[in-house]
Amino acid sequence: MSATLWWLVGAIAVMAALTKAAGPVVLGGRELPGWLIRVVALLPPALLAALVLTQLLAKDGQLRIDAAAAGVACAGIVFLRGGSVLVGVLVAVAVTAGLRVVLPA
Repeated sequence: MSATLWWLVGAIAVMAALTKAAGPVVLGGRELPGWLIRVVALLPPALLAALVLTQLLAKDGQLRIDAAAAGVACAGIVFLRGGSVLVGVLVAVAVTAGLRVVLPA
């Protein structure tokens, strides 16, 4: 690996550390308002959902709905009906595999 790449890795590490330190430095030991705590608690699931959906539905800058999207949708239905994670994953795998066999790529 080149020295330039290692400098880039180091710079990114420093930026990550500064970003993580910014919160405590800015707050200075003060408590966050209740409404902000509730908003911050909702950010991780929303960000995770956005990352999963963009990886699932976007290919080369275009919308792509395929067998994997159908499998994830079926797993979502299982979860909405109170099914376990194991059942949801098995349903997603079965639907995705079944559609990939039936529908040509």
